Amino acid sequence: MIDFSNQLRSARFAAQRAGKLLRAHFASEKAVDALLAHDVKLRLDKECQQLISDTLYAEFPNYAVLGEEGGEGGDCEWIVDPLDGTVNYYYGLPLFCVSIALRVHGVLQLGCVYAPMTNELFTALRGGPAQLNGHPIHVSDRTRMQQAIVFIGHGAHDGSGDEGIRRFAHVSSQVCKVRIFGTAALSLCYVAAGRLDAYVEQCIHLWDFAAAQVILESAGGTLEYTPEADDPHTGAMIAWNGKLPLHDTLKLPSDSQI
Repeated sequence: MIDFSNQLRSARFAAQRAGKLLRAHFASEKAVDALLAHDVKLRLDKECQQLISDTLYAEFPNYAVLGEEGGEGGDCEWIVDPLDGTVNYYYGLPLFCVSIALRVHGVLQLGCVYAPMTNELFTALRGGPAQLNGHPIHVSDRTRMQQAIVFIGHGAHDGSGDEGIRRFAHVSSQVCKVRIFGTAALSLCYVAAGRLDAYVEQCIHLWDFAAAQVILESAGGTLEYTPEADDPHTGAMIAWNGKLPLHDTLKLPSDSQI
């Protein structure tokens, strides 16, 4: 079995370097490259990805970098989201993170997610323990949906449309609380740490969850991803502590039952 400890060390260093840059500019006016209907593209996104890429290439020059800000894949590829939670960051909300995964021959081998404003570093090697700042974490033991706190994405802009809004209403009536944080990687890490119990998203990108998937599964959780037929980097995802009856909860009643 190959030891990826050195790669994880590099990922931690790169994530913390990018996080330091984001933290330094958090209270400053942000340069906007594109302001979209439901998203924003910041100059710092590209600057952070370049910083991460340079850091990783310095030690692993033959590895590719695939990420939200571009890049190409390969047999050994870093999967990077330099700023997950861009809208939060732009509006001054301190819920955002840097996400770095390593995929080797199609298998995710490590995950590193760093939240700069709370200085929380979530890490895991495939098959090893999940950790938060060096301390082991584990998913919650909750088994009843009525006790669960669930993150569920919805809305016309994410591809789920009316069905997504129906699902949101349907699930929210069966759980303790529903939360939407605006950062997929960090939300999944919260499931890994037992702070949340499940996460459902109709339209998500690979770089949004790759690193956190390793962390979640190492913490005892489960993640199921269904890619779109024409785009393996985009699809639907459900993730949970592995104990809740999530599939049953997600089944929408027929119109005749409403």
